[in-house]
This record gives sequence, C-alpha cells and structure tokens, in this order.
Amino acid sequence: MIEESGRVVAVDGAFAWIETRRKTACGSCSAKAGCGTSVLDKVFGQRMNRIRALNQVEARVGDEVIIGLSESALVRGSFAVYAIPLVGLFAGAGLATALSGADGEGLVILGGVLGLAAGFLVVRRFSRRIQTDRNYQPVVLRQSMQPAGFRISLHNQS
Repeated sequence: MIEESGRVVAVDGAFAWIETRRKTACGSCSAKAGCGTSVLDKVFGQRMNRIRALNQVEARVGDEVIIGLSESALVRGSFAVYAIPLVGLFAGAGLATALSGADGEGLVILGGVLGLAAGFLVVRRFSRRIQTDRNYQPVVLRQSMQPAGFRISLHNQS
C-alpha cells in the first residue's frame, strides 16, 4: 500500500476530498545543486493536489489523514496509460506498413496516428470502467497523529 498524508477539504457522501502537498526527493539527494528538478521545485514551489478518496473512517473537513492506494492498482493504471497507446501506435503503423508496402510512408504515419488514437480510446474506456471500482480508489486509511508537513525539530536551549 502506498501511503500519503493530507488534509480533508470536503466530504461528499462516501468520499472525501483530500489535499496533499506534492513532494520531491530533492532535500535528500546529493546532486540537488546541479539538478533541473531541484531548480523547478524552487521556482514553482510546492503545489497542492486534490484527491478523491473513499472515506472509510468518516473523516471530517479539517482532519489530517493518511490515504492509501494499492501498489497493484498503481501498476495496472500506469501500464494502461502508457503502454496501451504505444502498442496502438506501433500496431497501427505495422498494419499500415504491411498493407501499403514500401511506397506508403504517408499511410504508415496515418496508421500510427490512428493506432495511437485507438489506444487513447481504450484507455478512456478503461478509466471510465475503473472510476467506480473500489480496487482502484484511494482510501482514507486512518487519521494522522501529526499535521501534514509537520516536522519535529530539537533545539538546544541554554
């Protein structure tokens, strides 16, 4: 289970809208001085994301919570979003190559574009199907004991 902390900003029936802070690993990376991601993070700052999650613990607006998503759901969803359009692109271009022969470069490009579009339609259908599937939904796992982004620091007081 992949977990993330956040704050409940709205409750809508069985779902809660959770606001999370997008994080990068730039604080712990030794190459942060020469890294483009670190520079972009400094320029754009930390952005907030809103996620709809099943509210199994009946969290209320303002509560700090931990949400989770199954690793298998993340892998299957990522595969669908990235691999299916690419397979469609190559399948469409390959089919157009087989049908047009050596002289049909324009047809191969058109076949690739049509295959890519078909792949996107498959992903759209897949995403609509899993939209209500509880196995693919983030879930509010528990209430958090500390506020999101809260850090404990020790100061030497004399």
